[in-house]
Amino acid sequence: MKKTIWTSLSLIILLIAACANEDSNKNEVKIMKKKKAVVYQVFTRLFGNTNTTNKPWGTIEENGVGKFKDFDSNALTEIKNLGITHIWYTGVPHHAVITDYTEFGISNDDPDVVKGRAGSPYAVKDYYNVNPDLAVDPDKRLEEFKALIDRTHRHSMKVLIDIVPNHVARNYEGLTNPKGIVDFGVDDDTSLEYKRDNNFYYIPGSEFKVPNWENGYSPLGDNTNTLEDNMFIEVPAKWTGNGSRLPQPNFNDWYETVKINYGVRPDGSKEFEELPDSYAEKDFKEHFEFWEAKDVPDSWKKFRDIALYWLDFGVDGFRFDMAEMVPVEFWSFMNSAIKMKNSEAFLLAEVYNPQLYRDYIQKGKMDYLYDKVELYDSIKHIMQGHGWTDHIPVVQKGMQDIEHHMLHFLENHDEQRIASPDFVGKAEIAKPAMVVSATLSTSPTMIYFGQEVGEPAQENAGFGSPTRTSIFDYLGVPNHQRWVNNKKFDGGQLTDDEKDLRDFYKRLLNFTITSDALMGEYQEIHFYNKEHTEGYDHRILSYVRWVDDEKLVVISNFDAEKSYDIEFKLPTEIIKKWRLCRNTYKLQEQLYDGTDYELNIENEVGLINLRLRPLESFILQVME
Repeated sequence: MKKTIWTSLSLIILLIAACANEDSNKNEVKIMKKKKAVVYQVFTRLFGNTNTTNKPWGTIEENGVGKFKDFDSNALTEIKNLGITHIWYTGVPHHAVITDYTEFGISNDDPDVVKGRAGSPYAVKDYYNVNPDLAVDPDKRLEEFKALIDRTHRHSMKVLIDIVPNHVARNYEGLTNPKGIVDFGVDDDTSLEYKRDNNFYYIPGSEFKVPNWENGYSPLGDNTNTLEDNMFIEVPAKWTGNGSRLPQPNFNDWYETVKINYGVRPDGSKEFEELPDSYAEKDFKEHFEFWEAKDVPDSWKKFRDIALYWLDFGVDGFRFDMAEMVPVEFWSFMNSAIKMKNSEAFLLAEVYNPQLYRDYIQKGKMDYLYDKVELYDSIKHIMQGHGWTDHIPVVQKGMQDIEHHMLHFLENHDEQRIASPDFVGKAEIAKPAMVVSATLSTSPTMIYFGQEVGEPAQENAGFGSPTRTSIFDYLGVPNHQRWVNNKKFDGGQLTDDEKDLRDFYKRLLNFTITSDALMGEYQEIHFYNKEHTEGYDHRILSYVRWVDDEKLVVISNFDAEKSYDIEFKLPTEIIKKWRLCRNTYKLQEQLYDGTDYELNIENEVGLINLRLRPLESFILQVME
């Protein structure tokens, strides 16, 4: 009997001690300074365009174009207030365009190898300058972009731009190269298909032929151009950007670009030293030292120099296009050089093969990769009604070791707009998905301009098709233009529903960049509630996030029609981890109006009575 009493007293003392230690644990966590990052991807030439003509294949004069100067103090203040930490200015490097800038010493581009009237931002023509479309005075386009960088920094946001290492425009021509910089291909031996220090691959004895246009397509639609003659002179023909080795690429190939050679022979073997597996565990300084004395292919050096040039210019990081098409060893070389110049540089890469994720993060020294194939695709299926929330915890568990490096998004320039009929047709259906995307992990969140006001991308711009806001043509973006409101940037023309949607994004994103818990621990409680909570099903998702002084319960209802009245449960494991010693705690909802709820603890299980309305989410904080 005495032993039993002593054991009980010991347990009580331990429990009191655990509760008493909460304050000291809080002090330990307060040193954590890292917060979540939120990236605002903006298609630069579309952002400030207030022209509403939207003629298919329209010229710059007919459809208008946005400028660097449109990102004025008011615009940047509103972007910052949305909860943004980084702006990815898409389409900044000088790419091939149709507009005539010969009076500024810029050669014309041939529409037979340009996609759309405005051109693809991923067919870069000159890496040491910027798109003349974006400048009020094309002669001063670099100065105007530098001014934008400075304005963005004054508004406490970082600047990202694209680098596209896999390919360049067919007519690459650097006009303002720094001293000692030689253009891609100038020193190539074009008599050979492959040579290690050639920048391109060649098809000796051939001439390039433009694709056979399909379905009545022509490069500029009904608009004509004197250079549109179904010809582009390139002798010998080069490999096309997506790897096609045909002198006449297919219409669906990346015919406007040519592939860069990184010292990979046509048979796939490598003519450079491979990175030892042990370097997956080494930091960027050790990677830099590994390559410092190595002889590397010429293309490696050219792209390193490009990145360092833009860092010196004031850019804070890069989004790397189709990174998985370039050897991981190059990324080790390039990214370690970037980090040696700016250890805080933000490096985001487009990689779609999950089997390559860890190599490109660990060996390639990428900070972040798109979480498209796992999280985005899963959430899209759930939003469309043919996926189950059960899959999300499985995805997150599989990413556990690299979850911080997997950037989350629901829209970008390559993906369908949420509000387009081919996705879900209604922007509000994204609300629970956005809560999950933004709060599930410690990774950054990204939104695409216009997403926050429900842009549906219904315009037939010319090249390509609706559902994605065109990146190839001059265009006005209607929902976004209502927010721009004749460059007042105050949302003055938005509908009530659009205002409500933007308010939701603003509340959510601002919460994520201030929360310590979202950089802390994660545990799913979804399957526990499926088993123990009556009425809880696969249209709901729940998990907890915490540090010692901030404990969050996140619950989202993906059903657009059904409400759930449930007695939601926190399992014993969480009650113990959180050292919840009282019978009752107040829960404060963080996303909307701070409404209070109650957590009751019975038999070491937490109970929360909730009504989850259609598409509603709760972020509940335990108030201690």
